Amino acid sequence: MPASWLLEERRASAAELHASWPAAVAGGTRRVARCRPDGPAVVLGSTQPDGALDGARVRAAGLSVARRGSGGGAVLVAPDGPVWVDLWLPVGDPLWVDDVGRSFGWLGAAWRDALGALGAAGLAVRGPGRTGAAPWARLVCFGGVGAGEVTDASGRKVVGLAQRRTRGGAWFHTACLLRWDPRPLVDVLALPEDVRARATADLAGTAVGLDGLPGVGPTGPGRVLAALRAALP
Repeated sequence: MPASWLLEERRASAAELHASWPAAVAGGTRRVARCRPDGPAVVLGSTQPDGALDGARVRAAGLSVARRGSGGGAVLVAPDGPVWVDLWLPVGDPLWVDDVGRSFGWLGAAWRDALGALGAAGLAVRGPGRTGAAPWARLVCFGGVGAGEVTDASGRKVVGLAQRRTRGGAWFHTACLLRWDPRPLVDVLALPEDVRARATADLAGTAVGLDGLPGVGPTGPGRVLAALRAALP
């Protein structure tokens, strides 16, 4: 691992992992952390209303609810996936880019190269600028593709990115899918039943896990993290 990146492993509830990162707040040094929530949770984007979720369905599914400080749609996280990695980049770092849309480029490239080292071919990094209005992107993170995110050859998202900025730097959230099934997340959204069925069908084709990529053998979080660590600039 490049000496300029300090590695951490963080284990806590999804809410705690999103609420604060003491090492990042201290600033001054590049950091990368494997985040492992202690239970399954739905994480809402910063602008999503609480009403986006059906409370009764959330409780029945045994999920907790968290909110992150960055935008985008909801994500379902659990101890066994997706592979959740956070990175901290201080202001003034050689990788720092003032333009938020372009600031994801180096990170998307690192994820692309990491997954390529695991055997995935034909991956691409979405460039900055307008990405189009995917029907479910505002509701579900993996329903659309944003700047710096990694897709397979058919445009399905494999790695999602988000960012929040402070005076000291940028806190990047990244999630790499090991497998993709939109049903557990869609089932707890506050949607009419006909819309729920349509969302489940549509979202099945918007993302793909590593288990669905040709050339990638059985892969767990440890191998994915090691490949990312080796690919970081």
